[in-house]
Amino acid sequence: MLHKTIGIVFHTVKYADTSIIAKIYTEKFGLRSYMIRGVKSKKSKSRSAFLQHLSVLNMVVYENQKKHLQSIREIDAAYQYQTIPFNIEKSSILLFMNEILLKSIVEEEPNQKLFNFIYSSVVELDRCGKGYQDFHLHFMVQFSRFLGFFPGNTHSGQNEFFDLQEGVFLHSRPLHNNYLEPAPGGKLSLLLENNSWDRRICRNAAERNELLGKLIEYYRLHIEGFGDVKSHLILKQIFS
Repeated sequence: MLHKTIGIVFHTVKYADTSIIAKIYTEKFGLRSYMIRGVKSKKSKSRSAFLQHLSVLNMVVYENQKKHLQSIREIDAAYQYQTIPFNIEKSSILLFMNEILLKSIVEEEPNQKLFNFIYSSVVELDRCGKGYQDFHLHFMVQFSRFLGFFPGNTHSGQNEFFDLQEGVFLHSRPLHNNYLEPAPGGKLSLLLENNSWDRRICRNAAERNELLGKLIEYYRLHIEGFGDVKSHLILKQIFS
């Protein structure tokens, strides 16, 4: 049966000579895998351009719940990036967001609020003027809401140590090594309080890289099989 939906591209892999299999998070169906035939042929270069990291698509798809691999009848751009393709900092942040999403979302059920969050996040990144250097930190903190481990902001002058295992601030160091010292913990508290993603929280690259590494560890502790993240190494170079 044919359906219209918006989709956000998470991952593509080549299949045969001219086709690909694309993992796409759709508004109507959640996470789906689609066979797209002929996309690598010389006549279909324009279709291939639609399937970059976190591209936002209008789609006409065939949906058969008995099949794991669905198919697409039509695709075109639902939102065209204006700044990301021409900005190495933004494109690196987008690549990182893509990897975090791909590693975190495994359920196939639709989730309108999660879809709206992902859509608004990539559009906001594209439209940001200045001050987006900490955008990926804001993204990771807010995305954790949908994953079930949003940090509890109990930060105060007495509670300065953030326990990565429990997701709360404590008055003293926990009896394990998975925690934030008061300085990065204070930055995390600011991220929890702030809704402006274009506000810089970290003063320099060292602070940003330390907090990024701890947030990745936070995800790793709370998502089974999360594994290693590679794209953050690019961010460290870009924002050094």
